[in-house]
Amino acid sequence: MSRVCHFTGKRTKVGSRYARRGKAKYLGGVGRKITGKTKRKFKPNIQKVRAVVDGKVVRIQVSAKAIRNGLVVKPAKREYTPEKAAAAS
Repeated sequence: MSRVCHFTGKRTKVGSRYARRGKAKYLGGVGRKITGKTKRKFKPNIQKVRAVVDGKVVRIQVSAKAIRNGLVVKPAKREYTPEKAAAAS
């Protein structure tokens, strides 16, 4: 299953990680030099939650930001109490 938010469309993004050496000019050095560049991934904080979508309760993947912003409508709590006859036996 892909790491994509159902509501916001957030997905994994690709970037670079830079390895540097040297001392910054403002600290008295000759400047920072890039010695290496590698690929890296920025992954969104995706959670599996049960939510009401189009009137049905389904399990979907949403980002934590969508949950915080109130885009996810959680299903109502079940009001279940066992019958007294079943509890007595």
